[in-house]
Amino acid sequence: MLIKNIIRFVVVVLFQVLMLNNLNFGGYAYPAFYIYFILLLPFETAGWVLLLSSFFLGLSVDFFTNSLGMNAAASVFMAFCRPGILSLLRSKREYELGFAPGIKDLGFGWFVSYALILILIHHTILFSLEVFSFSGILQTILRIVLSSVITLILAILAQVLFYRTTKG
Repeated sequence: MLIKNIIRFVVVVLFQVLMLNNLNFGGYAYPAFYIYFILLLPFETAGWVLLLSSFFLGLSVDFFTNSLGMNAAASVFMAFCRPGILSLLRSKREYELGFAPGIKDLGFGWFVSYALILILIHHTILFSLEVFSFSGILQTILRIVLSSVITLILAILAQVLFYRTTKG
C-alpha cells in the first residue's frame, strides 16, 4: 500500500505541474487535481501521516508554481478537516479496514459528496490566501466554484477510469 501511495503522489504532482498548470480557463479556474491524492488516502491513515503527506504534496506543487506555501497550507487544512468530514458522511456500510474512499467501495453519491466538500474547503483556503482581502470577493467566489467543479469532474473521471480498469 505504501508503494501504491508513493506512486500516486508522484503521478498526481507530475500531472498537476506538467499538464494542468498549463491550462488556462480564462484566469478563473485552477484545477487542483493533486488533492486527489489526499482524497484517496486509506481511512486508517494515521493523522500525522495524513497531515505530513498533505504538507509535502502541497509543498511539491508550490515548488513548481512559486506560490509561496499557499498550496501546502490549503492541503494541510483540507487534510485536517478530512476526519471530521468522514465522520459526518458515515455511509450505510461502515468504513472497513482496506476500504478506500472511492466509488468502488462506497458508491458514486458518497464519493461526490465527500470529494466536493473537501475540494470546496481546499479551494476556499487557497484562493482566500491568494487574494487575502475582501476586495473582489465575487471574483474569488467565482474562482472557488469554477475551480471546484473542474477539480471534482477530474476526480470523478479518475475514479471511473480506475474503477473500470480494476473491475474487469
